[in-house]
Amino acid sequence: MNDTAAFLAALGDVPAISDPAVVRRKSRDMTANFSPVMKDDALGHVADVIVQPRDKADVLRVAAAAARARMPLVMRGAGTCNFGQGIPLAGGAMVDMTGLARVLWQQPGSVRAEAGARLAAIDEATRPQGWELRIHSSTRKVATLGGFVGGGHAGVGSCAWGILRDRGNILGLEVVSVEEEPRIVQLRGDDVNRVHHAYGSNGIITELEMPLAPAWPWREQVVVFPEFMTSVRFAHALATSDGIPKKLVSVIGGPIWRMMRVLRPYGRDDCEGMVLAMVAAPFMEAFTALVAEFGGTVTSDAPEGEGPYRIPLYEMSWGHTRMHVNRDHPEVVSNVGLYLDPDLVGAIGRSHRRFAHMPGMHFEAKRFDGKLSFQGSPFFRYEGEAQLAEVMRGMAEDGAMVANNHTFLVKEGGMKSLDGADAAFKRAMDPHGLMNPGKLRFDAAAAKESTGGDLPSGGWRFRSAEAPQSAEEAAA
Repeated sequence: MNDTAAFLAALGDVPAISDPAVVRRKSRDMTANFSPVMKDDALGHVADVIVQPRDKADVLRVAAAAARARMPLVMRGAGTCNFGQGIPLAGGAMVDMTGLARVLWQQPGSVRAEAGARLAAIDEATRPQGWELRIHSSTRKVATLGGFVGGGHAGVGSCAWGILRDRGNILGLEVVSVEEEPRIVQLRGDDVNRVHHAYGSNGIITELEMPLAPAWPWREQVVVFPEFMTSVRFAHALATSDGIPKKLVSVIGGPIWRMMRVLRPYGRDDCEGMVLAMVAAPFMEAFTALVAEFGGTVTSDAPEGEGPYRIPLYEMSWGHTRMHVNRDHPEVVSNVGLYLDPDLVGAIGRSHRRFAHMPGMHFEAKRFDGKLSFQGSPFFRYEGEAQLAEVMRGMAEDGAMVANNHTFLVKEGGMKSLDGADAAFKRAMDPHGLMNPGKLRFDAAAAKESTGGDLPSGGWRFRSAEAPQSAEEAAA
């Protein structure tokens, strides 16, 4: 049992919520909706209390109180994650970071903000100077910067700028250790990836420094094609047209967009492929020529956020695609596969033929470790873990790198590269093992002991590992 009374007594005047209904609601994220494998666990785990730090001084009090009372901590931003990042497996105190929401400074090309700042609010602050975040999640309106970097991976803008892990996409981080005398640690360069996508398990992120991109006037395009593979080839051509600035290239198969109420009016009965794109307005002539070259038809063209579907186009992409499908078809699930050049189109073609009996496929274009890739999988009606494993093995046979979005574990999820320096950094920043206990494990038994942990996933394979010593030295 967690000693909530001792923790609260050590906390001082930091605001806390103990109402069981509120605590239960805040102990949820989107995991139960996205993974039937993790659903029961996601709904069964509940925090003991919620704390709401108002500033960095409060964060230091929370960290110290947790260390003294041996209270588990679970970090929370907006709760939009869907891989189990925000589920309190060991109960404890859920730390709501949305009170730390200031944009601290900005200059041409970069911005520094507190962890609880919402992505949309950061863009609102930087756009008047002609800049915006390079990458944001499809949950941009509500997602926090700390939650995105701590639990995210890629997003809108990744077709041009790559994934968050790629060098230059996170400039700096400030993290607080969970000790009786908490330390404030600054990370820069490759060291930021110790904390990125660690599910809030090895330090409390308080500030982040991010690069910015030119804030083009974006136009939202919905384009349809008679054949699905033609839409894939068009999307590949658009993603590799370096002279056309773009922010989104999303491929959605006909059966899938027909299951999405919001997109259904913009499809055609005789079309099985659809591409959602955000293209910089001055380059629409070049984009239109590319559409014509592939025999596509534009069914909607609008400035960003002004389309007839009444939501931003990116809210139909990435994780939002599944969300829209699941509104009417909750039984439909998907995996996370990565199809990379030079055989990206060929590998997707093989999976398209293999899974032709399933509802359809969905992909997002993104740069990955210096290459173009399409991230996605078939959508299918869930029948059990054996079926899920079969789909994952089939995707791998076709040439995809397959991660596992049906486990709470960071390592077994396969989207984060981990080594001995990560284990050392975890010990240095969280010596009592209180941060998201059970999420970041390095022991061989983890996969067998955790829900979904032993599904057949090879994970992402990166060109090189981070420097093994500097992050440990930074945390010491």
